[in-house]
Amino acid sequence: MTSATFETQRAALADVVAIPVTPFGEDGGVDRETHRALLRRLLEGGVTTLTPNGNTGEFYALTPEERRLVTELTVEEAGDRASVLAGVGHDLPTAVASARHARDLGATMVMVHQPVHPYVSQGGWVDYHRTIAEAVPALGVVPYIRDARLPGARLAELADSCPNVIGVKYAVPDAARFAAFARDAGLERFVWVAGLAEPYAPSYFSAGATGFTSGLVNVAPSVSRDMIEALRAGDYPAAMKVWERIRRFEELRAADGSAGNVTVVKEALASLGLCRRDVRPPGRTLPPGERARVAAIVAAWPA
Repeated sequence: MTSATFETQRAALADVVAIPVTPFGEDGGVDRETHRALLRRLLEGGVTTLTPNGNTGEFYALTPEERRLVTELTVEEAGDRASVLAGVGHDLPTAVASARHARDLGATMVMVHQPVHPYVSQGGWVDYHRTIAEAVPALGVVPYIRDARLPGARLAELADSCPNVIGVKYAVPDAARFAAFARDAGLERFVWVAGLAEPYAPSYFSAGATGFTSGLVNVAPSVSRDMIEALRAGDYPAAMKVWERIRRFEELRAADGSAGNVTVVKEALASLGLCRRDVRPPGRTLPPGERARVAAIVAAWPA
């Protein structure tokens, strides 16, 4: 991989990293045409980095065939207008196969979901990510870190052997912990993406993040763009005005251990007539009263 390629990938992470929803049709399967339309809406709204198979895309509820389909649709729609950061995970052979599939389609980066295993050792975490990164040396690799126990030194160890580990999606809800982790790993060595989206973006940017993930961007791309532009300018009062506009929406998503993370976004899209509200178990659609709250919040945002 050339240094120019590295820089292009790093620049793509230092932005609003959209996590598209996966819309379902009446038959319960992936609604391809609606999916394409939602992706085009993101692109037209100024989004330049897309993450198919993220958590807001119901990664863990999709079949292997559906995960491949979602990646294919995203790469096709992105074309040369956006970078694709494909989510991969599950068991190691599956993660490697998914990364290679994304590479073959034309994705430029992969995001590696936190290993889903009851017993994750720190050394095993490094081994898991190293195996994936070595399988796709031409792709930028972005670990998704949700474990507060992982020390920054382990990330530095991983990057020592895998120079294509270029960024981090950090999703531990503790800005002080993030600041320490980033400095222990190497603040300038990686692109730091605030993995808890707009609610945490101001505090994480103050500690060194330069990008943030977003599910809300599916609903109102201009709102997410307002946030990133304020943060890039160092205008924290302006960023917090955006924060105030989205606070109630994000609180609904975060309630009950983030049970509404996907549900609330899809409900918002349904209120705009853009897709069905259906989510798969263990998710569940909102009751009517909550639906009305979501619709009222969204109605106050820019079209």
